[in-house]
Amino acid sequence: MSLANPLRDAILDKLHSGQWRAGDRLPTERELSEQHGVSRTTVRKALLELKQQGLIEQTVGSGTYVAEHAVLRLGQRVVQDSSQTTSPAELMEARLALEPAIIEMAIRNANAADLRRMEQCCDEAEQAQTLEAFEHWDAELHQAIADAAHNSFVANVFQLMKAVRAQGDWGQLKKKSVTPERRLAYQAEHRAIVDSLRERDAARAREHTLAHLLHVRQNLLGV
Repeated sequence: MSLANPLRDAILDKLHSGQWRAGDRLPTERELSEQHGVSRTTVRKALLELKQQGLIEQTVGSGTYVAEHAVLRLGQRVVQDSSQTTSPAELMEARLALEPAIIEMAIRNANAADLRRMEQCCDEAEQAQTLEAFEHWDAELHQAIADAAHNSFVANVFQLMKAVRAQGDWGQLKKKSVTPERRLAYQAEHRAIVDSLRERDAARAREHTLAHLLHVRQNLLGV
């Protein structure tokens, strides 16, 4: 394993913890070399990697600083890493726990624009010519419902779930499990969920959401 990796991880830990914030100046190459017992060449390699990821900025004659948007980029890294290690079974378990639970928030906070977005997602999914396009609008609908809760934490969690759906394992299972008949059933279930949300019927919306997710899990995983 490269000696630059432990140094890089040590710097990342300080960024994640907030010990180093945007605009903070990092120790010099010599200081990092002495602190971590590695050569300055190793330090430069670690810093170059972090710079390429947009986490640090280097100014000749001034030093190395935490980049302004480092926190945002770290968040994107977490999403990417999580999406690559989450299995379809884990995703379905999370969806069954979370999606019915946010229905009341969506009903309470959804506005006319949110409902139009949901309708558009249904329309686009029904008109999709490929499974990939259908899956895209399927994911967008569930994201639209989450966004209608108007809670940034909920929206971010659903962004992560959408990222998992974009990974290969989920796509391969979808290809194997979605028949034309099942797709038509999903479309009808989507419409039922959106209709219930528009009518502000929380009990029916939760019921339709749970039934839809159980149907997807059965077709996808056989459980």
